[in-house]
Amino acid sequence: MRTDRKVAYLPYLAPGLVLFTGVIGIPFLMNIYTSFTEWPGVGTPEWVGLDNYAKLAEDGEFWASFRHNALVIVGMAIVPTVMGLVLAAALTDLIQRHFGPRVASVLRACLYLPQVLPIVIGGIVWSWLLAPDNGAVNELLEAAGLGSLAHDWLGDPSTALPSVLVVMVWIQIGFPLVVFMSGLQRVEPSLYEAAEMDGASWARRFWHITLPQIRPEIFVVLLWTTIAALKVFGPIYVLTKGGPGGATSVPSYYSYQNFFDKTEVGYGSAISTVLTLVIIALTVVFLRFQHRDLGEEER
Repeated sequence: MRTDRKVAYLPYLAPGLVLFTGVIGIPFLMNIYTSFTEWPGVGTPEWVGLDNYAKLAEDGEFWASFRHNALVIVGMAIVPTVMGLVLAAALTDLIQRHFGPRVASVLRACLYLPQVLPIVIGGIVWSWLLAPDNGAVNELLEAAGLGSLAHDWLGDPSTALPSVLVVMVWIQIGFPLVVFMSGLQRVEPSLYEAAEMDGASWARRFWHITLPQIRPEIFVVLLWTTIAALKVFGPIYVLTKGGPGGATSVPSYYSYQNFFDKTEVGYGSAISTVLTLVIIALTVVFLRFQHRDLGEEER
């Protein structure tokens, strides 16, 4: 009976499978083939075997871009997840209960707004805010008597990446907030009320009720945001174009540079292939941890 049921699902899965094969599967296989060639983008690719990967292993810029990507994971996954958890719990357990669901909904919409803004628009606005001359951030520092702290935030290699990470936190925080607030809707309100009557503080209610109840949502958010951080491109392209001096370059942008700026399509394909394999491996690890955690919870 189970086999018949699975077979009955196949016609409904076929359109998605065809689309996946045409849009993702075939291009990925072509990308893998191209990574074993030397090709400027026109003419016939020349087979070079593992030369691109050998070059990749010794490429300092590539490894530097991966180190930057590790910091981007902090800015796009870890920090937004933690902040989203705290804000979702505060909006649900404090704001919504004391000021009503309308106020909580308005605040949620305000925090989610960066998610629906096009990356280009958000990036251009932040580049204006962080501009060294007449930028709003430097102007505010001047007005507050802290003019000595005014800086070329995106033009200095020591502050460019931290500045981009601030923008990424601003962009990303709305997604975990909405997911966690949705997850908290299935938590029994009487749990919070009973804990409050027993004298539990908000922090204790957050730690002993909120976190255990929304563990599945935490796994989903961490997986989704980590993948987004590994393949991030838009904010880097709009804000810094990988500069200054490669200080904000990440593998996806470094691959783009080799594809289009340097016309080293084979080498760019090798970079994107490695990045894809890293994302797949990380996804498998996340799913295994989630499956094991859910299995222990059921036992």
